[in-house]
Amino acid sequence: MLGGSAVHFSLAASFFSDVRVVGPVGDDFGADELAVLEDHGIATEDIERVEGGKTFFWRGHYDYDLNTAHTDDTQLNVFGDFEPKLSDASRSADMLFLANIQPELQRQVRAQCEAARFAALDSMNMWIETARESLLAAIAEVDCVIINDAEIRELTQEPNLARAARTVTGMGPRAVVAKQGEYGAALFTESGFFALPGYPLEDVRDPTGAGDSFAGGFLGYLDSQGGELDDAALRRAMGYGTVLASFNVEEFGTERVARLQRAEIDERFEALRSMTQFDALPAYPESN
Repeated sequence: MLGGSAVHFSLAASFFSDVRVVGPVGDDFGADELAVLEDHGIATEDIERVEGGKTFFWRGHYDYDLNTAHTDDTQLNVFGDFEPKLSDASRSADMLFLANIQPELQRQVRAQCEAARFAALDSMNMWIETARESLLAAIAEVDCVIINDAEIRELTQEPNLARAARTVTGMGPRAVVAKQGEYGAALFTESGFFALPGYPLEDVRDPTGAGDSFAGGFLGYLDSQGGELDDAALRRAMGYGTVLASFNVEEFGTERVARLQRAEIDERFEALRSMTQFDALPAYPESN
């Protein structure tokens, strides 16, 4: 079924901002798949169709609690020989997300998007283990790293998440987002720490793409704001990222997000905000 980092991210970000997606597809990526993106106003001119090729493919399974994904099969296919070719419109983007793929490809795209005022990067354990030096170079060239907590620990060889995140910010990024599955996400910046739980759901069908949906909500919201991207903006973006991830897991693939309405997003954002705030009261009330 339709999936992949670029697809999940683009759909989530499209609720907030204009989105241009870059990447290769094969003959198996047809009009129906393209329509899912175009129906959300996503610009698809930079999708490169490779004749005779096959689109990137991933198959996996999850443990009973759906928190840990196990990869059963990964086929790079048309990504194996991909050289990013960006249109002028894509190169002039104000906001850039480098989805999870080989770090050298991420660096090639980053080099072509000099105008981006905020660039974020995702990665995974495979690149940490097989392309570490290239990944470190890519991390040094972005403003934000969005990876899961286990990958931050593996990257830094630091078991303590807070110290691990501090190590990553020392590599160059101004912000690190640690994705923690159903337990939410944590934001680390030079000036502080912020965390949100995952939105509580009784029915979770498919967590595939939740992290990319989070990134889409996060960066899409930031792009819609303009102005200074301070810690307050990053914290609000964490809320929208959490909300988009929660909708993504309710059904398989892109099914739920493809028919999502903006009003549903705002309603759930307010519910999340309500459940994560509380009033400060004296620990020991004065006696009468």
